[in-house]
Amino acid sequence: MNKGKFIVFEGGDGSGKSTVLEMVYNYLIENGIDCIKTREPGGIKISEDIREVILDTKNTSMDPKTEALLYAAARRQHLVEKVIPELDKGRIVLCDRFIFSSLAYQGYARNIGVDEVYQINKFAIGDYMPDLNIFFDVSPEVGLERINSNDNREVNRLDLEKVNFHHKVREGYYTLVEKNKDKFEVIDAEKSLNEVFHSVKSIITNFIK
Repeated sequence: MNKGKFIVFEGGDGSGKSTVLEMVYNYLIENGIDCIKTREPGGIKISEDIREVILDTKNTSMDPKTEALLYAAARRQHLVEKVIPELDKGRIVLCDRFIFSSLAYQGYARNIGVDEVYQINKFAIGDYMPDLNIFFDVSPEVGLERINSNDNREVNRLDLEKVNFHHKVREGYYTLVEKNKDKFEVIDAEKSLNEVFHSVKSIITNFIK
């Protein structure tokens, strides 16, 4: 049994989850709570290398199943090399994306099938699932507008998808949240950054108590 807590931030592109994760991490550190922050795909060298392949805007010919397998491979390495050791130390792990991203993006929006993508990821992660998922809900129009107006954000291959793809991702998340209500907290990510931060901070501090 893990001593730590595995908390995952989920949501569509431009939902603000990465920004809020950074704010929550800083808040927890300032209050003496032992935690780390990480991201998917990435977090460690091998997974960051895979991330570059997946998100490279030149790789437009990538097959959806290849994409799903690469995400699962990056996830496995990140889990065994970083997440599990930190949980075993009793730390709180704040992670930007995990398995539900693959189910929403590749399983639902890419039409591979949620069950099929789940089986790929089940092989990769075994019994390791988040203790809490926080879903940042934002309309694709708002999310993409934020991305386009943020000069500091990396524009990746998924950002270049048509808006219909992002609507399907959001539908996928809605379906997953409905089926896994006990595993999710849902945040209205169209509110102000300060409001969203305080909502998430409250959820997490209550959860870890």
